[in-house]
Amino acid sequence: MTLTFKWIDRGFAASNPANPRYPSGIDLDVSKGAPRTCKVALPYPAQRCGMFLVKCETCGQNAVVTTAGRTDDPRSVTVACRVNGKKAN
Repeated sequence: MTLTFKWIDRGFAASNPANPRYPSGIDLDVSKGAPRTCKVALPYPAQRCGMFLVKCETCGQNAVVTTAGRTDDPRSVTVACRVNGKKAN
């Protein structure tokens, strides 16, 4: 799989503090345990509040990952592979 991403800036800073349990960011896994996955590193931390639109150029799988421009932002995201338009799990 070939994951690409685009960040969409919401144009404002977070008004709440970061979650202290994630001082170095978080690695998101939205694959739900699928046997075939792909992972992409995200720019960390994001500039401010916004979202990453993540898409696999191979199978068409996609995800939306929100950001807040804080230390608890996502560092990476793992998604399930879709083969022939169906989940591969």
